[in-house]
Amino acid sequence: METKSTEALLAQPEIPAGYLNIMGYVDKSEVNGPGCRAVVWVQGCPRECAGCFNPDSWTFEINQLVAIDSLAADILKNPHNTGVTFSGGEPFWQASALANLARKVKAAGLNVMAFTGFTLKQLQSESAPPGSQELLAQLDILIDGPFVESQAINSPLSPVSSRNQQVHVFNPEFRDQISWASDQIEVHILKDGDRIVTGYQGWLELT
Repeated sequence: METKSTEALLAQPEIPAGYLNIMGYVDKSEVNGPGCRAVVWVQGCPRECAGCFNPDSWTFEINQLVAIDSLAADILKNPHNTGVTFSGGEPFWQASALANLARKVKAAGLNVMAFTGFTLKQLQSESAPPGSQELLAQLDILIDGPFVESQAINSPLSPVSSRNQQVHVFNPEFRDQISWASDQIEVHILKDGDRIVTGYQGWLELT
């Protein structure tokens, strides 16, 4: 694990137990995994990849503190949701809290997937962020590897954004459901007029 990543974790503000520090949330998306699903973008990532879709997610400063119980309830309010996706930012810097959220939504029958800049091998190592194994155990699908701009794909036939990334299907039920495309975007207009633009060629825009 990079020294920069370790320093970033140690320097981030303390998040109260039972809460997540998030960048954004939508309760319905069809471009962030199979089926209709909620999406949680966590706050904080030390990688600062060139061409990152969500550069506002890099800082570990507190953005939106949300209670895990409240977020789980919001996800489950939408009867169309079949799953939830964790993105960011880097979900594995808040792995234990996300594992807690995952357990709650999976108990209600939803599936869970995550994007990460780490490789699966890194997450399975002793140097992985705290709680990584706990979160991995809850995932049905994992997309691993950082976005590498020089290896960008931008293809309607690819579920990943750059050639170094891999799709890991932990739940066999989803082996034939990797059908989303890396060049799809959605635009969500919120009640207050803010917009969220999301998708693999999109970005998260909150103002």
